[in-house]
Amino acid sequence: MEFTGGGRLEVRITAADVGKRVSVRYVTDPGAAGARFTDAVGVLTSWDKGVLLITRRTGEAVRIAEASLAAGKVVPAAPARRRGPSAGFTELARAAAHAWQPLESEPLGEWTLRAAAGFTRRANSVLPLGDPGLPVDAALERVREWYATRGLPAYVQASTGAEGTQELLCADLERLGWVREITAELRTAPLAPLGDLDADVTAVRLSRSADETWLRRYQRFGEPGPHVVKVLGSGPSVWFASIPGTEDVPAAIGRCVVDGRWAGFMAVEVDPARRRGGLATAVMTALARRALDEGASAAWLQVESDNDGARALYDGMGFTVHHHYHHYRWTDA
Repeated sequence: MEFTGGGRLEVRITAADVGKRVSVRYVTDPGAAGARFTDAVGVLTSWDKGVLLITRRTGEAVRIAEASLAAGKVVPAAPARRRGPSAGFTELARAAAHAWQPLESEPLGEWTLRAAAGFTRRANSVLPLGDPGLPVDAALERVREWYATRGLPAYVQASTGAEGTQELLCADLERLGWVREITAELRTAPLAPLGDLDADVTAVRLSRSADETWLRRYQRFGEPGPHVVKVLGSGPSVWFASIPGTEDVPAAIGRCVVDGRWAGFMAVEVDPARRRGGLATAVMTALARRALDEGASAAWLQVESDNDGARALYDGMGFTVHHHYHHYRWTDA
């Protein structure tokens, strides 16, 4: 709670505070007998025509009638996490981009337009890390044109929940009719404890390339054309892990990209019939040890917010949420 029962309730925010992190208390059912209050904390992304829009850390937008406000104040940025490596949003966003590179890219001011023949949203979306050099409406029109010429849907990847993230852009995208399709968490952890996990890594094979058997377990594409292999092989120092299975399909796979102090973990997949047997842990432990040998000290990964099984696994490995990111798609409907 940001407000205590003994303190005087007072609204100390105005429309001039748009873009700042705020905490508010408001009446949820004004017509009911006795006031019922709810709190909301997040970035004030708009205050228009008597309605406030507050974007929470997870990207959830809360609309609050100005008349229902009981209290409100500007609050400091979310406190630094007590676990995991210290890192800023831009540093992590760039590390993630280095580890999953498109086939082509083009700058739009400080935005980067990325395309890879449609293989994954990450490689076929705009990465907006700053000012596009145009009003947002005009920049997004340019984005739509760029993707249309390539026969691709237009996506923008925008983040919430950390200092320097893009709550205001998310609000603009929703205002202009872009639809959020996917929300994911970018998580971080110290790397050394991953390498120290009690896992049997004797069966894990490491390689610098994704061979045909590795690709048979990876289920994120239709036909594994050269564009898929090129994206998977992109990054400063790329490693692929696999555990043999049956019929030339690995029981488990994983991918790690080492980039300075960071080791990014991706494409961790396990045969459904062999899940909960420690194979994912073995793959990540083997990759972590190789990354430690190359001088990395911190780990990151991305996991979709509705993937409860993977999130529980990563909780147990010490990964904590740094920020959320969202893919918004333009639709004419």
